[in-house]
Amino acid sequence: MLPPSISLNTEPVLLFLNQKFLNQIMSSSPSLQWLSLVGTIWLQAINGANSDFPVYSSQFKQLLSISQIQLNNLSFASDAGKLFGWFSGLAATYLSLRLVLLIGAAFSFIGYGVQFLFLANKISNLKYWQVFLLTSLAGNGICWINTVCYLICIRNFSLESPVAVGISTSYVGLSAKLYTALVDSIFHPEHDQKAKAYLLLNAVCPVLVASVVSPMLRIADSRKDTRSNCAFVVMFVIAIATGTCSVLGSIRSASSGIWSKEHMISLGVLLIAPVMIPVFAKFREGIENKKENRVYDFTIDEVGGGDRVVVAVRKNEGDDDGEVKEQIGCKLMLRKINFWLYFFSYMFSATLGMVFLNNLGQITESRGLSHTSSLVSLSSSFGFFGRLLPSIIDYYVGKRGLKISRSGLMATTMAPIAGAFFLLLNSSSLILYASTAIIGACSGAITSVAVSATTELFGTKHFAMNHNIIVTNIPIGSFLFGYLAAILYQKEGGRNSCFGADCYNKTFIIWGSVCSLGTSLCVILYVRNRRSRSMVSDIETNPDEMMISYSSC
Repeated sequence: MLPPSISLNTEPVLLFLNQKFLNQIMSSSPSLQWLSLVGTIWLQAINGANSDFPVYSSQFKQLLSISQIQLNNLSFASDAGKLFGWFSGLAATYLSLRLVLLIGAAFSFIGYGVQFLFLANKISNLKYWQVFLLTSLAGNGICWINTVCYLICIRNFSLESPVAVGISTSYVGLSAKLYTALVDSIFHPEHDQKAKAYLLLNAVCPVLVASVVSPMLRIADSRKDTRSNCAFVVMFVIAIATGTCSVLGSIRSASSGIWSKEHMISLGVLLIAPVMIPVFAKFREGIENKKENRVYDFTIDEVGGGDRVVVAVRKNEGDDDGEVKEQIGCKLMLRKINFWLYFFSYMFSATLGMVFLNNLGQITESRGLSHTSSLVSLSSSFGFFGRLLPSIIDYYVGKRGLKISRSGLMATTMAPIAGAFFLLLNSSSLILYASTAIIGACSGAITSVAVSATTELFGTKHFAMNHNIIVTNIPIGSFLFGYLAAILYQKEGGRNSCFGADCYNKTFIIWGSVCSLGTSLCVILYVRNRRSRSMVSDIETNPDEMMISYSSC
């Protein structure tokens, strides 16, 4: 409770406090900030369990005796869970983040766990619609975990939230790689046993990691730590080393078909390495606290009431960087043109890339290639770097006092995806590997940038609900584009299998054209957003000469 002499309003007020009391209320705990970031990194590393579906999709198709369209529907089912992802945003408003996290992990455990029991013959019968619902439940669990990770990063690193969110979300790009490495290193499964091994890990890993990480997730003082620059640099170095290890492992597995235990151990050590940052921060806090105790080991009366200092407190109407932004709720957001430009440009690019990756198993099989896991690992590794790169750019550009438009950055990364789809018309295996890497990297970058784009366009106040509404484009796009691919696939090869480059050529042409349209929509969004920022600047410069309704587009 504040002293009676202190009042807060929207205008600056003077607070007269003694020096020792000021130090106490302004104390921060950087170690808690960094520990929470490490926790979100570990959560994201196992939160992409749905990304390993292409590895065992062909086997699942045989075990369930289903058609290509039905298999595509199962791929869509995981994304369909995101249609109800907004529940996690609503829950985060009323429940503790730890409880939201455990609910998400429980959904994954039930969704994948029951499917594992079916394949292990512990459940005698599981109908197709039941498998669909279980997969959707597991997919919805991903939204709950994502919501927790995003909110922790945004609240604990308000001044550097794009950087923190980018680092955290980049690790979800390693999920398919991590699960593949665990399966190869621990189980060494035969080809017909892969589905069982993946489903077991998909069920167990989120629960185990969430249980370990839950105590680490705390909201800390989000003021800027002047020494955080060094910590971010160390985090980037560790992340780049992790991605490099992942890529090298992908190259090796492409030649041998399996991951070595040495690479698995190396990857594990690099995933644990970020914890050194909060440990060092805590050690530094201990030293500083001892120094402060020596300096302030006296009473206020001994120094005649203590020094008095003047502090200006201003109610924050915008973001911490001083930029004024609209704080838009979900109802108003749905009426904005910018929302629909953003929604469809996301659907026609990153979501389309995800559909390609979901169909990677069938694409590889149609071209007569083996080791689908190698391609999935490759896309995962490049997806990691794609997600990480925007945060590195944000960090170094931000140090120069500049800021990159989220919509402009998204448009830049969409164009290569369209080009990669057209390149896939060439039946060369090298082109397949190169295009997979491009699509994985650019889709990852867009997914990472989209988190900050949501706050840039619609503010941070209603982020949890707004972003979960935006990502509903993923299940919608997954169904539409995946269903189209399945129809064209069956038209070329019949009900079961299709072989040859023609199986997906028409699909690639359509996908490339749609992605080109998405790029154009994002360019329009960038132009509109830039014009809007310019108009806001004019208002701030000449408030008496210009009036704007902030609720309009």
